[in-house]
Amino acid sequence: MKEVQFRQAICEAMSEEMRRDPSIYLIGEEVANYNGAYKASKGMVDEFGAKRVIDSPIAESGFTGISVGAAMNGCRPIVEFMTFNFSLVAIDQIINNAAKIYQMTGGQWNVPIVFRGPTASAGQLGATHSQAFESWFANCPGLKVIVPSNPYDAKGLLKSAIRDNDPVIFMESEQMYGDKMEIPDDEYLIPIGVADIKKPGSDVTIVSFGKIMKVALQAASELEKEGINAEVIDLRTVRPLDYDTVINSVKKTNRLVLLIEEWPFASVASEIAYMVQQKAFDYLDAPIKRITTADTSAPYSSSLFSKWYPNVNQVITAVKNTLYKK
Repeated sequence: MKEVQFRQAICEAMSEEMRRDPSIYLIGEEVANYNGAYKASKGMVDEFGAKRVIDSPIAESGFTGISVGAAMNGCRPIVEFMTFNFSLVAIDQIINNAAKIYQMTGGQWNVPIVFRGPTASAGQLGATHSQAFESWFANCPGLKVIVPSNPYDAKGLLKSAIRDNDPVIFMESEQMYGDKMEIPDDEYLIPIGVADIKKPGSDVTIVSFGKIMKVALQAASELEKEGINAEVIDLRTVRPLDYDTVINSVKKTNRLVLLIEEWPFASVASEIAYMVQQKAFDYLDAPIKRITTADTSAPYSSSLFSKWYPNVNQVITAVKNTLYKK
């Protein structure tokens, strides 16, 4: 085992796969000579050269479109967006091309491509740099959406994403790149579409994913001090979503709290709540609780941001409400 930062886990996953398969390349703004905006590609241009680690212009639509075409013709591109807020410039290439080529060509062309970069808020970056688009991309058939919460999951899932023959959205966080964790020295992969129970429990199920998993686990730790044993599930993959793990947990705990760093309307939490009431309604002993960001754009002010972003106390309160405790 070795301790690595989240950014190192990302770099290792890409580098290991590029050594294995010469058809893989990385493209994006500052990924080469600057070693990545968040140093997630540190040293890669020195090893693989400028033809496989490519600094692009500030033109997301252009380098995304080029990479979709390359994926149709034998390459396996990794496209880095400096932030997924910038992916909106290329959303036509992702939604109308990458996600649909396989179906529209009757299976003649796969599009094995990974779109990766940071998602959601990262402190005081303002409204246009603090948006979570997981549910946007997950709403589109043809795309897989992965949002890891720690370095171990990130490396194993990114390697699986790069090997996948379908387009994959791989979302990270600026605020996780420095997180450290022990991971195996040997190669490992984590299958796409399998949730992970980060903490077993019996009284209530808490479901989350991405960096806000830290809030979920902290809340579970605080609840344990009061004798409340929460089961915490990390979805890891938003599409395909592992409904079975969530539903089986609810059948055991009879209560569900959803903690999602997204706007509330048509969120991933909304989809999970619907499926649970469809398949486990008779097991619920309390209404499902949903915690999201406020239904506004992210504020810049730190005091307003603290009110906008979900916190531990909100999770604790929601859990106690499902248990009818004050």
